[in-house]
Amino acid sequence: MNRIQIEELYNKVIETQSTVERKGKTMPYTSLNGHMTSFLSKEGRVGLRLSPKDLNEVMDKYDAPLMVQHERTMKEFVDVPQSLLEDTPLLRRYFEKSLQYVSGLKPKSNNKKKS
Repeated sequence: MNRIQIEELYNKVIETQSTVERKGKTMPYTSLNGHMTSFLSKEGRVGLRLSPKDLNEVMDKYDAPLMVQHERTMKEFVDVPQSLLEDTPLLRRYFEKSLQYVSGLKPKSNNKKKS
């Protein structure tokens, strides 16, 4: 599956949620309260942020690894396997769980430090 096909599947699951919108041009992502909930890497991998319980479930059930970006492991993000990515109704459930988890995190401040 090429990146364009993966991006179409990613967009399809985002469209199932009215509470978030796709952002980013070169690296599409979703966020809530200043926290990233999902993203599409330039390599065509979808990362989904989940609670520890849901993260372990996806990793065990789908033999999915943690997401790695720029040689760093993203501890709360699972690298969504193709089988799950192609199953929009099922991925939608995990996407909803991601949004529920992130909505419980303390909102990030928009204040940027001035130099």
